Amino acid sequence: MQLQLTSLDQMRAFAEVLAGHLRAGDLLILSGNLGAGKTTFTQSLGRALGVTGRITSPTFVIAREHPSRGEGPALVHVDAYRLSDAEELGDLDLDSKLEESITVVEWGAGLAEQLSTDYLGLTITPMFDLEGDTDFEDDGREGADDEADEDERRIVELHGHGSTWTTRLQQVNDSLRALGGAVELSTFGGSQGSVDEEDSQ
Repeated sequence: MQLQLTSLDQMRAFAEVLAGHLRAGDLLILSGNLGAGKTTFTQSLGRALGVTGRITSPTFVIAREHPSRGEGPALVHVDAYRLSDAEELGDLDLDSKLEESITVVEWGAGLAEQLSTDYLGLTITPMFDLEGDTDFEDDGREGADDEADEDERRIVELHGHGSTWTTRLQQVNDSLRALGGAVELSTFGGSQGSVDEEDSQ
């Protein structure tokens, strides 16, 4: 499924809809260049889930747990940017909290898949990146975070993996359509608002 988000308000609306379909044990793996908006998305998701604490890029802490203000699951926010392999990710002992939390891993592609066979992959791409206006370079990321650039337009691709996400992505799709113009279902790269079934195995 692919979305075109043109503002921070639309990012928040999308995160709120997605939060309503998440449950304890869910794993989200976020991909995108520096400044793509992975942390901005996670902040919006945490707000929608009603968790405590300020959500920032956890680059130097690697992982932070944000308990729920109510009876919902905690949010575990992980930044795998500085991890070199899956073994280092395993050393964080995320498995012990996976079943009772919603876990979001930035820069987790190629590493975090070991945590669960059921997960949702999200790729966030700034429109200016697609248009070739900005050439991102990996400069060590000292002191950098992943909050969105001033240009708030984003393409968000969702790929469900595992037995449950085919149905659940369709439910997310239906909820987004119910919002009307609050979030635009994009036609980029495929049918409008469709679930990518080859990634929902």
